[in-house]
Amino acid sequence: MKTRDIVIFSGQQFSVPQCIQRIDHQSTHGWQLRYGGTKLFSDHSQDGSGAAASLALATKELLSRIAKLPAPSRLQRRPSGNKGSGLPVGISGPIVRQRASSRVRDCSFAVSLPRFGGAPRGRSVYIGTENTYTAEKYQAALAKAVSLREQAEEAYQRAATKAKRGEAKSLRAALKA
Repeated sequence: MKTRDIVIFSGQQFSVPQCIQRIDHQSTHGWQLRYGGTKLFSDHSQDGSGAAASLALATKELLSRIAKLPAPSRLQRRPSGNKGSGLPVGISGPIVRQRASSRVRDCSFAVSLPRFGGAPRGRSVYIGTENTYTAEKYQAALAKAVSLREQAEEAYQRAATKAKRGEAKSLRAALKA
């Protein structure tokens, strides 16, 4: 898991895992956990002497939350306000094109399939030609496109959670050493 070095107001230096932030404001001194909600772990001192103990508690709670909760997803959940088609996130269309070898235009949906740690893949879901296009074929193709997108999002979420738990395992091992 990524860590960063932080020097607090008292001069003490700490290696802090991501998802934990330092809060030093007037009478509030502590570590704030930001994973699956927020929680402040106070130093219970004005001089920063309790910072190491509160960071240890915050780290323990972070590892516990990572083990229980799915990883936060960075995938877009709702279509942007500028999208005028009314289609779900990651689906565009219908795209009408005419191939060089054909005299008839065909329609399809373009589906963006996210992949954790990699660039998204694009898939095309065929609807029909201008001669065979019907509302039923449109709905069937849209259902297939939505299904493909949902499967990709679930695989992305599983991979992100697995990666986050692997990072937590390495952090746990580093803390024991």
